[in-house]
Amino acid sequence: MASYTIKTAIVIGLIFVILFTNPHTSTAKKRSARRSSAMKFNVIDRCWRWNPNWRRNRQQLATCSVGFSGKMSNNIGRGLTRYKVTDPRDDSPSNPKLGTLRYGATKLRGKVWITFKRDMRIKLKKPLLISSYTTIDGRGASVHIAGGGCILLDHVSNVIIHGIRLHHCRPQGPGLVMGPGSQIVSLGYVDGDAIRLVGSSKVWIDHTTLYECQDGLIDVTRGSTDVTISNNWFRNHDKVMLLGHDDDFVQDKKMRVTVVFNHFGPDCYQRMPRVRHGFAHVANNLYKGWAQYAIGGSMNPSIMSEANLFIAPKSGNKEVTWREHGNGKMWNWQSVKDEFENGASFRQTGDSSEAVRPCYNHQQRFRVAEARDVRSLTRSSGALRCSRRSRRC
Repeated sequence: MASYTIKTAIVIGLIFVILFTNPHTSTAKKRSARRSSAMKFNVIDRCWRWNPNWRRNRQQLATCSVGFSGKMSNNIGRGLTRYKVTDPRDDSPSNPKLGTLRYGATKLRGKVWITFKRDMRIKLKKPLLISSYTTIDGRGASVHIAGGGCILLDHVSNVIIHGIRLHHCRPQGPGLVMGPGSQIVSLGYVDGDAIRLVGSSKVWIDHTTLYECQDGLIDVTRGSTDVTISNNWFRNHDKVMLLGHDDDFVQDKKMRVTVVFNHFGPDCYQRMPRVRHGFAHVANNLYKGWAQYAIGGSMNPSIMSEANLFIAPKSGNKEVTWREHGNGKMWNWQSVKDEFENGASFRQTGDSSEAVRPCYNHQQRFRVAEARDVRSLTRSSGALRCSRRSRRC
């Protein structure tokens, strides 16, 4: 009788399992795990990196930007030309060959989405000018632009630079180069900046790795505005980022730049960023030390530093900010929900009740995370390693 009861209980239990267990439970758990993993990404990466078919949907990236650049939807859609770089050479900067990066960036008209066939190291003989509505997408290849000229955005708009490495950029003497719209341009002397913007707007620089150039890593100058600089890794450099041309160039008062989810360090000395005239929203960045200062400026710029993590160097200057000639008592520089380690400090100036905040529209707006999450949110800063075999980037 006892044996019969046990067998009956077992059968009933098996029936219960069959009837009430969801056959899709394991699939649901996997989906839940993917969602949980995606939530660890920052708001930009969460928009596209969860997608295992990102290669087939590369243009999804243009819908993921935030901050003053806004969504880059003008770079996708009807009329888009897809161009693949197959040749790393730059034999003739004024007459580039089909297959080279310079050809794709200057000779093609309209919307252009540039990818790379394989890993390559490109040594530019002259700075690379880029046309409006151009995207350089380095995902899936290890692309280095190094040892020569680098990138110049000269009075263009709607440009995305994503997923490449720029380093050891060198000054270039005067010469002729192919410019946007297949126009030959006579360039003067160019400093060794990794990326320089001149009179350009609606530019998004995302997931690049930049270091050891002759001059700056990113310069936003001469009336450039509506720029987002995100998810980049800056390291081993003196003058990292300049926002504003010089003290006399008052047109930079209209400049608006978002600096978000970047990793500064190791061995970054100053200008993270240095701001003249305009407005910078600096949010959710990781600062691993500095030599002179982290955030500085002149000519009454407005800076909102929000939920960054500042880790001061073990010795030397612990103060985050610097103002040229000690001025700026009335400049509006505010620290909002920043966190400080190793004795770091932020000298605020101006009236906190009148703090200048970014007036983002619905395409620019994003939620700033807590400073305690910055390490996680910037863990993938710099050019991503998106292998050809892996479905994830």
